[in-house]
Amino acid sequence: MPRRRATPAFKTDPVPENLLQELLELATLAPSGYNLQPWRFIVVRDEANRKKLRAAAMNQPKVEQAPVVIIACGDPRAWQDGDMDQMLQDGKKAGFIPDERVAEAIRRGGSAYLKSVDPGIWVTRQTMIAFTYLMLAAESYGLDTAPMEGFWEDKVKQAFAIPEPVRVLALLALGYAQPPDKKYGDRFDLERVVFEEAFGRPWRVRAPA
Repeated sequence: MPRRRATPAFKTDPVPENLLQELLELATLAPSGYNLQPWRFIVVRDEANRKKLRAAAMNQPKVEQAPVVIIACGDPRAWQDGDMDQMLQDGKKAGFIPDERVAEAIRRGGSAYLKSVDPGIWVTRQTMIAFTYLMLAAESYGLDTAPMEGFWEDKVKQAFAIPEPVRVLALLALGYAQPPDKKYGDRFDLERVVFEEAFGRPWRVRAPA
């Protein structure tokens, strides 16, 4: 079983351009509520910009070492600023939305739902699904990754011209690990984290029918 670990240090070897593009395309295949795809990824490769990002990321050396760092953002208002229209238009072209009646039903339902939930929580859920897709895809292609939540959001926003109300949710360093890799920290047994039918009720493997 693969045991992915956050890479503590990176080589300077570049990530091939075609591979990076494919990883980003795979990340955007992640599911999202109403297919609204509110994630936004900033690809940081320039050495000066990685240095600037390191200063906003609590001075973590890997931010400057890794040849690529992705700033994962989520825009809670994007659906009101054109994404809903674009999604419906794309759905019609793809044949997923057969007619305007269905499109309007999706628009009404989606708008009502999004106005009823906390936009910050909603956009975090959507973006982190795509972020995880990106990280696991990178690992499957032989790259090493380090997801990071240690940063000052306001400083990242200021350094990279990220507007309000867009949220900066995570950073992902991408590249090739500088050995030695750190040891695997193990994981809890399923009995500790998996329940059956109700919280706290022990999960069990059922015998074949």
